[in-house]
Amino acid sequence: MKMTGKDHDHRSSGLEDHPTTMGMEDRSVYQLARDMAKLGFQAGQLGRSMEAWERMLQEEEITIFLGLAGAMVPAGLRKLISFMISERMVDCVVSTGANLFHGLCEGLGIVHYRGDPNADDAALREEGIDRIYDVYVSEEGLQKGDRYVAEFVKTLDLSQSYSSRELMEMLGRKMPATTLLGSASRAGVPIFVPALSDSSIGIGMVLAWREGHKVIVDQIKDVDEISQITEKSSQTGVVFVGGGVPKNFIQQTKVVADLCGRYRGGHNYAIQYTIDSPHFGGLSGCTFSEGVSWGKIAKEARMIQVFVDATIALPIVVHALGESGTRRKTSPSYAWKEGELTLSYEERR
Repeated sequence: MKMTGKDHDHRSSGLEDHPTTMGMEDRSVYQLARDMAKLGFQAGQLGRSMEAWERMLQEEEITIFLGLAGAMVPAGLRKLISFMISERMVDCVVSTGANLFHGLCEGLGIVHYRGDPNADDAALREEGIDRIYDVYVSEEGLQKGDRYVAEFVKTLDLSQSYSSRELMEMLGRKMPATTLLGSASRAGVPIFVPALSDSSIGIGMVLAWREGHKVIVDQIKDVDEISQITEKSSQTGVVFVGGGVPKNFIQQTKVVADLCGRYRGGHNYAIQYTIDSPHFGGLSGCTFSEGVSWGKIAKEARMIQVFVDATIALPIVVHALGESGTRRKTSPSYAWKEGELTLSYEERR
């Protein structure tokens, strides 16, 4: 079909400042991300995700959930994610236990190294080196982390059960502020680990268990606590790094709220960085539009999914947000008493 001049103008009008047609003058990461929002495909999605996140930070009353899956800490994003927490770019974290454990290990001085993804794994085993693609870590170091968790468990009151949030808050008190646990404990950001047993934190707890320190982690209490956060928040936004259990654990709070007559509608903002595809039917790759059918996402929500490796996306987006100068006026504060949450929005200093 022949394209008229008018049609051509209409189709290109949104790309007048297309970064590829502009000069290579200096620009900040924030300006670059904003310019990327004018592009097509996943570059455009990445830029628009930054704009949506920035918009969330400008809301007067909103609770922002972070779902954290994948080996983000071993990959080197520990300080970046800790910065997100400390700066209250997010208000509640749901993570795999592995990310928290590897952060704990780094807090103890155990180092992750970059290595060869094509190495002889049998030889690495002989040397006591564990491999996560091109990241190496000492098995001896990880076992030091396991024993640290076991010793922590031995200090707990065996007469009561704990939610994972309570355990992570206590575990974070002695961790450096550059770890996820340490930054969250200082910032008053709750961390939930719904699959706590499926991690080295669970392994460390088993070590204590076999010595008679049988601490019970109440995962149903976790569901209740995080659902209360959703139910008592004026608005909610979600940022998913990967998918998996953290994504569903946050999403299902809307189902709980609906069943209990405390439904305020689906999430108002939804961002995801994932390499999973929707057409295989898995939750990790499912679209936010699909979530609308469940009532988990509001039909009018700002929904941005970026199909990209999160180790590429997060440094760009978070750096851009840091440069933007956008600072929240208020953020949620949580007070727990006998399992009941009081949530208020307090002015940030």
